[in-house]
Amino acid sequence: MREGLKSLLARESDLEVIGEADNGRHAVQYAKDLAPDVILMDLTMPEMNGIDATRRIVSECPGPRVLALSMHSDRRFIEEALAAGAQGFLLKDCAFDELVGAIREVVAGRFYLSPRIAGVVVRNFLGSRGRTAASPVARLSPREREVLQLIAEGKNTKEVAFTLDVSVKTIETQRSQIMKKLKTSSIAELTKYAIREGLTTLD
Repeated sequence: MREGLKSLLARESDLEVIGEADNGRHAVQYAKDLAPDVILMDLTMPEMNGIDATRRIVSECPGPRVLALSMHSDRRFIEEALAAGAQGFLLKDCAFDELVGAIREVVAGRFYLSPRIAGVVVRNFLGSRGRTAASPVARLSPREREVLQLIAEGKNTKEVAFTLDVSVKTIETQRSQIMKKLKTSSIAELTKYAIREGLTTLD
């Protein structure tokens, strides 16, 4: 998909692709190193999902504007991406002309929502006025979300510790805190929870 997008975008005289990342952790680093105007952020990525990567980019290098791409039109993905700081949201199967138009809108400092999901956002906004309960995953810290995603993707404690450059004991402590907050008692339950909340997928 990245190669296809890169090839199509290269045909646009006012657009230049200066980098591409294969996971959310790399996306954060490249955002810092390359300082792009716009980042097309796939929300479903290994190691760190696009929502958490967006949150990190917005807080650590606020220059680039993030345009979220997802195959999901579920309101949770839309809500989370916008709350993380994305300035636009598109479905992956959108027409290329819409993608280019969205990039130009975001570069100009405006927000862009695919017409196909705008109704979801409006309906959710109208319904949220009487809804105050938040998902339990919202109680997790950014690092706990990272640990949860890595565990759900099948990494053992040592591999998670290596990826995050911390001690095994630190990860064991964080895993216990996550399980307590989410009221789960096994890795299998944590994995199901992470998939259900969109932190990772079965892909």
